[in-house]
Amino acid sequence: MNTLSGRRTRVLAATTATAGLLLVAACTSSDDGGSGSKTAAGGVELVKGGQLTTCTHLPYPPFQSEIDGKVQGFDVSLIDLVAKDLGVKQKVLDTPFENFKTGAFLNSGDCDLAAAGMTITEERKKNVDFSDPYFDATQALLVAKGSGISSLADAKAKKVKLGAQAQTTGEDYVKGQGFDPVSFESSDAVLNGLRADQVKAVVIDYPVVQGWLKNKANADAFQVADNINTGEQYGFTVKKGNTKLLAAVNKALADAKADGTYKKLYEQWIGPYDESVASPSAS
Repeated sequence: MNTLSGRRTRVLAATTATAGLLLVAACTSSDDGGSGSKTAAGGVELVKGGQLTTCTHLPYPPFQSEIDGKVQGFDVSLIDLVAKDLGVKQKVLDTPFENFKTGAFLNSGDCDLAAAGMTITEERKKNVDFSDPYFDATQALLVAKGSGISSLADAKAKKVKLGAQAQTTGEDYVKGQGFDPVSFESSDAVLNGLRADQVKAVVIDYPVVQGWLKNKANADAFQVADNINTGEQYGFTVKKGNTKLLAAVNKALADAKADGTYKKLYEQWIGPYDESVASPSAS
C-alpha cells in the first residue's frame, strides 16, 4: 500500500486524530507496557514508558492483521526486534492510514513509529523520517481463473472493469495507464469486490496477493495474470528528527538481515525467499 505519496494511503470515514485511535491487543506475547521509564536502551525516548508504540492500519496481511485476537505479520515481527533491542514490548494502535503521510500521530505523541507497509516517497519525506528500505514491492493483477485476461495491457484492450485500493500507488499507477478504476477502501474490500464480480480484475501489492493465494479457496478461484514492477520500497517512519529511534530501527533491520532472522520472517509471512528480489536494495 498516492501520486507516490504512499503505497497504501487509505481514506477512511472522517475521524478525528484522537477518536480514530483504537488500542489493539498487544502484538507481542507479553502484555507488559505503559509503565517504567520513557527512556529506553540507547537513550531512545518513548511516548509511553515500557513500550514501543506503533501506529498501523488494519488489516493488511501479510504485513499486519489480527490473527486469533492478536496483531501479527511481517511488519509486526520486524518491529518486535526493535522493541527487544530497546528492552521494551511493542504495542500497536490501529489508526487511519491517511494520517501516516503527514506524520500526524507521530507529531501528536500518540505513537513512536509507524509500520504499515508504506512506500518510501519524496512527498512523505517532507513530513516524516524513513528507515532504510526493508521490502521491495511490486503490484499484481489478480483475476478470476478462466477470465481470459492475461495482462494489464490485455485488461485495457478488453476494457474490463478494474479495481484498486483507494489512494494507493497501485491505484495511481493504473490511472496513469488510462484506467478509471473502482476504488475500494481496504485490501479486504478489493478482494471482496472481485469475488462479488463488481470488477473483473484488481491491482494491488503482490505480497498481499501472495497472502490471499495461500488460502486454497482463493487459489482455486483466482490467479495472478501480471506482475508490475513500479520500483516501490517500504520503510518504517519516525517523527522528523528522532535520530536515536531511527538508528535503532535501522540497526535492528541490518542485524536481522545479517543473522538470518529477516529471511526466516520473510519466509514465514511472505513466501519463498529469493535474495535477488526479496532483499531491499539501496534507497
